[in-house]
Amino acid sequence: MKPYSRKQLSKEQKIFNYKLSWARRIVENAFGIMAQRFQIYFKPIPLSPEKVDGIVKATCALHNFLRTTGKSTYMPPGSYDEEDFNSFNFNPGSWRNIPQPMGFLPISASFTPGHNPSKEATRKRDALCQYVNREGALPWQHTHPSEAN
Repeated sequence: MKPYSRKQLSKEQKIFNYKLSWARRIVENAFGIMAQRFQIYFKPIPLSPEKVDGIVKATCALHNFLRTTGKSTYMPPGSYDEEDFNSFNFNPGSWRNIPQPMGFLPISASFTPGHNPSKEATRKRDALCQYVNREGALPWQHTHPSEAN
């Protein structure tokens, strides 16, 4: 999902952009940790989509199992990204320091700059913006330094 452009954002749009960025970091964290543990993700998987779907589901299940049963060894402190919600400092996880093999494409490689989102995508983004500022609001979201202005 594309964030709101940085021009004349409302406070609600700034909060949405921050939360979208936060969600992306969580996904990057999970995928980065999984890619380090299950190195099949380091290159294109030369199998049918159905088999790849099974592999993704199996590694997600293993990741969740190991995360809950052996967190101290599977995900020791410092191995994953963390944000201090008092100071709002971002501390990148150690998985980000491990060199990625060739063929491991960054998420941004799929984006085509300069294209505007469709009307349907804009409606969905606006609905999510409304949600994260109302029933999905977090107690601290209005105290974040970037939201003070």
